[in-house]
Amino acid sequence: MKDRSLSIFNNPMPNKVYQGAIKNKKKYIKKYGDDSTADYKISFKDIPTLDFINASNIVFGDENQEFEDNALIVGNIRMGFGHYRISIAMASCARALGYKPYWLDLASFDATGSKMIREQNDMYSLASRISQKSKLFNKIVWEPLNSEGFKKITYNAKDQKNSELLVPIFKNINKDIPYIATHVWPSQAAIHAGMTHVVNAIPDNWPMGLHLSEGAIHTVQTPFAYFGYKTLNGFDKKPLNGIPEEELKMVGCFIDHELLVDLENDNKRRKERIANGKPLRVLMTVGGAGAGFDMFLAMVKHLIPYVKNNKVALFINFGDHLDVYNKLCDKVKGIQTTNFFNQYRDLKAFVNEIKEGDASGIYAIYNKDIFEAVYSTNLLMPVSDLLVTKPSELAYYPIPKLFMRHIGGHEVYGAINGRENGDSTPECPSKKEVNAMLDRLISDRELIPHMCNRIDTLKKEGHYNGAYECVKLAAGKR
Repeated sequence: MKDRSLSIFNNPMPNKVYQGAIKNKKKYIKKYGDDSTADYKISFKDIPTLDFINASNIVFGDENQEFEDNALIVGNIRMGFGHYRISIAMASCARALGYKPYWLDLASFDATGSKMIREQNDMYSLASRISQKSKLFNKIVWEPLNSEGFKKITYNAKDQKNSELLVPIFKNINKDIPYIATHVWPSQAAIHAGMTHVVNAIPDNWPMGLHLSEGAIHTVQTPFAYFGYKTLNGFDKKPLNGIPEEELKMVGCFIDHELLVDLENDNKRRKERIANGKPLRVLMTVGGAGAGFDMFLAMVKHLIPYVKNNKVALFINFGDHLDVYNKLCDKVKGIQTTNFFNQYRDLKAFVNEIKEGDASGIYAIYNKDIFEAVYSTNLLMPVSDLLVTKPSELAYYPIPKLFMRHIGGHEVYGAINGRENGDSTPECPSKKEVNAMLDRLISDRELIPHMCNRIDTLKKEGHYNGAYECVKLAAGKR
């Protein structure tokens, strides 16, 4: 196995950085054990929520099961909802193109590398929440780390060494199966394990050393990201060798087949609802890290009078965060009387009902199952008029968007991309600004139809075809 911490795209790492990476890997082995000789048997389980794409979850079992001939693996981790959402898009487009998708969550196993991921994810989530409560921590630590700290090419050396801990999980996986990773660790792990058809789907618009996985095809969603990775400009104080063309492709946004197949009619219905004076359907999502609650609370309070006057219908997906729903009920008088969905089948029936019908009031959605929690937003997007979100992975989805404040400096550039494409508002960094933007979007009934028209144009241009292209690249690379 090539030591990919020594040199990254022919850019040698300083010895101090390399030795630090080795030390970090040894720390996890000491803490969680050395399973490098383990023989983890691979088995499969159905994912009922994703039955429409026939996706199977890869788990450890008593004996190895055989992959289907048209298998394609989506390697991921749960870090918030974002990487799961992109993974569903990849699996969806794989199915649409004739492949059998397999789901590989590297954080889900009882293995050393999985425990390493869960520890780092817990630290990331904690820091994210602290950043929303402490302006000083956010300014001095969190913003610089997410924008400049993760950008340094030297940061990649540590991750490359840590991802070697994930190799045992791949022992009984056929190395020639097409493989798409929606986080860099599953991509690095697959390369270390000898997988031969690896696509590293990069989720952000801000180029960072964090996302480098030499040996994989790096796919990006925007021209800005392409240029950043092609040159690795700003990844070090000195000029660097960039990613060669054969390992870097600009493919477009990572969107589900199901969200694209009837998109023009979804936009048509949005424009008709607005023209007919129907309540504006506002969809809000609680992020997987649970951060940004204060701004979320301010928006809900601000929208309640609009709901009472039948100018807004409010959908709130709390994901698997029942604690956030309970907290909101404590803070907002009367919200516990809303329509509360905690059964996925009931939500699916409701979505079908309001596709051509009416919706009014406040609807709260909660699902304990992670797949149901994530996909509830996907179900609601086609029947909503406006998505309110931080500019993370949802910044690229084909629905009119209002951007609340980013969490982590890398998200800033998702908002910039959406604003320039014309399907989103600028980022609204304060409670006052986000509520003022809500007022404007509700009162000015020409803004959202304009966004809908832009989305139709972007679809015609292939702007949303990124997941299809990732599947084709994974299937074609030898």
